Amino acid sequence: MKKYIFLGLLNFYSLSFFAQNESQNNDVNQLVDLWHKAASEANFKQYFDVMADDAIFIGTDATEYWNKQEFENYAKPHFDKGKAWSFTALERHIYFDSTGNTAWFDELLDTQMKICRGSGVLVKTGGRWKIKHYVLSMTIPNETSKSVITIKSPIEQPIITRLRSKS
Repeated sequence: MKKYIFLGLLNFYSLSFFAQNESQNNDVNQLVDLWHKAASEANFKQYFDVMADDAIFIGTDATEYWNKQEFENYAKPHFDKGKAWSFTALERHIYFDSTGNTAWFDELLDTQMKICRGSGVLVKTGGRWKIKHYVLSMTIPNETSKSVITIKSPIEQPIITRLRSKS
């Protein structure tokens, strides 16, 4: 009898954990989808409200490393034109720490730059998820990398030289 009670409780807790995890997964998916949608609709307030006050956004260009205020300053003129950018998730993987208050994800995106990859970290504070860190990168098919490197080299070599001189 004790064995059946134990198995029943174990099953209950497993199902409860799965349901909670599934709910958290849905919450994060919806939040990130809403964030991308807000950009495509040029909804500046909704887009930046999803980000933590101390958020970092790293763009596709080597010079694009912004705190939230810097990113707002960069993005505002794009949003003011009525359309910022349009990213739609093609695939997303979400993970949680043991507390359930930190999540991280990676995603493949359909964008105006074709397929891009995004990855981010979210924190839950006061019961709400916020994007704390996001990295956007363009994918480069392996068979075209030599051509891309040829194009990038004259632009990025001065950046490499400047950053190495700081070390």
